[in-house]
Amino acid sequence: MAPKNNAKGGDKKGGAAKGKGKDAGDDKGKVKGAQSINVRHILCEKHARKEEALEKLRNGTKFDEVAREFSEDKARQGGSLGWKTRGDLDPAFEKVAFELEPSTTAKPKYQEVKTGFGYHIIMVEGRK
Repeated sequence: MAPKNNAKGGDKKGGAAKGKGKDAGDDKGKVKGAQSINVRHILCEKHARKEEALEKLRNGTKFDEVAREFSEDKARQGGSLGWKTRGDLDPAFEKVAFELEPSTTAKPKYQEVKTGFGYHIIMVEGRK
């Protein structure tokens, strides 16, 4: 799992205060508005293993099946981390995850990110 790194605390580089006025009219193709997401991930320690997982996804294997086979974390339910709110996750993971459009495990829209935990392939199933 990718818990929040407490060493960084609440410092989001001015995110909340700075973004409040700008976000209202700023539509640069980003998904906006969600305060929580239903997220899945595949975590790999090694880059080569992450690349193998990506190849399976590109070949049409369902995200949850790839997660069961390749993910090296404790999320055993097809990579499901469940519903997470802003501030629950590692900042780098969270930045990518909250920008993703929702998709299904059969046709996932995913992104990659590297954190202190390893290489993540992230998909979002729902937003609210």
